[in-house]
Amino acid sequence: MNQEREHLKSRLGFILLSAGCAIGIGNVWKFPWLTGQNGGGAFVLLYLLCLLLLGVPVMTMEFAMGRASQVSPILMYRKLEPKGSCWHLHSYLAFAGNYVIMMFYTVVCGWMLQYFFETADGTFSGLTAAEVQGVYDSMMGSTPRQWCFMAITVLAGFFINGIGLQKGLERVTKFMMILAVRSIFLPGGGEGLSFYLKPSLERMREAGIGNVLVNAMNQSFFTLSIGMGGMAIFGSYIDKDQSLFGESVHVALLDTFVAITSGMIVFPACFAYGVEPKAGPSLIFITLPNIFNHMAQGRIWGSLFFVFMTFASFSTVLGVFENIIAMFIDLTGWSRKKTCIFNAVLMLALASPCALGFNLLSALQPLGPGTSIMDLEDFFVSNLVLPLGSLIFTVFCTSRYGWGWKNFLEEANEGRGLKIAFWLRPYCAYVLPLLLAVIFLIGVL
Repeated sequence: MNQEREHLKSRLGFILLSAGCAIGIGNVWKFPWLTGQNGGGAFVLLYLLCLLLLGVPVMTMEFAMGRASQVSPILMYRKLEPKGSCWHLHSYLAFAGNYVIMMFYTVVCGWMLQYFFETADGTFSGLTAAEVQGVYDSMMGSTPRQWCFMAITVLAGFFINGIGLQKGLERVTKFMMILAVRSIFLPGGGEGLSFYLKPSLERMREAGIGNVLVNAMNQSFFTLSIGMGGMAIFGSYIDKDQSLFGESVHVALLDTFVAITSGMIVFPACFAYGVEPKAGPSLIFITLPNIFNHMAQGRIWGSLFFVFMTFASFSTVLGVFENIIAMFIDLTGWSRKKTCIFNAVLMLALASPCALGFNLLSALQPLGPGTSIMDLEDFFVSNLVLPLGSLIFTVFCTSRYGWGWKNFLEEANEGRGLKIAFWLRPYCAYVLPLLLAVIFLIGVL
């Protein structure tokens, strides 16, 4: 607790690091299959509205609390809350949420890495869409390989974070990128683009209007990694030269660009190759190999694409691991390297059930027939921890019984850039908490 606080060297490092935490499988994996299951264009439109009206304000609050406290979320409330209050109890839920999201996130990152090797090895060359589906099913059924690729992700993540903030994490995230492909020019791709970008009330009714709305709201939290202190820790690493609302907008724009681009890759390919858009979590793993099979030098481009997809998902692993490490250090006083070694072993144990949940432990279906351990962990994070955490952050930053609107506004608006207007207080203090409470209650039900 008495150690000197590490800081990022540059504003660019802060934006890319925060965006790196936000940009990951929430964009390149989860956003496309959620869009497919929720009617396409209408979901995309609602998602963008939720990102603007819900995501950006809550992200600004997390940044402000982190920068004002200069500690991790595990101690943040204790520095900012009124004496005798219990706001700090939320820090333990946020701490747990970071572990749970990594229990399945590291598994999916392992899938990306495995697909890079499979593509580079020529496994998908010349296969039909049905045969690609067969390769995916075979991959999911392989117990040792699933666990090993998850383990590589965990060990590599804690190794990089163990090097230190400026030497490891900031440097690595500056090289994260997404490779665009020519999916929209495929025969039949225009129909997929229409499904993706043209809202349809009929498709929205088929998916269930309530489901579409709640999923769009939850995805706006999941994709920005807000509600469990992920952005607060990066706020504590940045100086006061820039206002935080402007930084939140920059991060959200980068995140949205990647999400929209991933959809433009996936959905035209779905319609070009006869893949069902409602395929769920397997969607990109079935569609993308088909794209590369019909491209000149597709094996090379496919390998590059999946290595960059691995980088995109790995950037979030690094960001959340950093949050876990910072909170663990503040809680125990351990050194960074000792913390990384302990948590690497712990995370291997915690992520193993999810990695084995599609093969060795496939009989466990905690949310009913057809579900998996990953579904349970995703439900806990997406429907409970993120919306509830966002609600608590919002009330804490706007209520006189918490940190208060005046303190929040002063911290958020310090520095150059976009400012939060004082007249937005009624929305932030009353409308936003009400919306978040409704999302949380519907998520529980």
